[in-house]
Amino acid sequence: MHVPWKAGTAVDTGPVLVSLTSYTADRHVDLPGIYRAALGLRRAWPQMDGAVGLLLWSQPAARRAGSVSVWRSTEDLMGFVRWAPHLEVMRRYRERGSLVSESWHSEGRDPSQLWREAKLRLARPGSAG
Repeated sequence: MHVPWKAGTAVDTGPVLVSLTSYTADRHVDLPGIYRAALGLRRAWPQMDGAVGLLLWSQPAARRAGSVSVWRSTEDLMGFVRWAPHLEVMRRYRERGSLVSESWHSEGRDPSQLWREAKLRLARPGSAG
């Protein structure tokens, strides 16, 4: 299941950086808080420099949730990673589960194609899945 694509304000037509994250909570009881935190970060998405788009996904039965975020550049992604509200969420849930991420460059920006690629990566052993 996933939350619909949310476009950012970056309209550059060049290649993009795609970041896939997968968080596995140790306990089901933490999932609602994780979900609310992710939606809070999503609300601020249009304000993020270099943000092209964002898709949130979850697999509640597996205690997993994550994102597919698309950026103009690595620098833009790192700006988000260092953003105070993001750091607060990461600190709050750091000891309550495990996070895996991976990234790749893409020429395409079609949300459905990027989601298909992310699902393939999530299903692959040893990846963010």
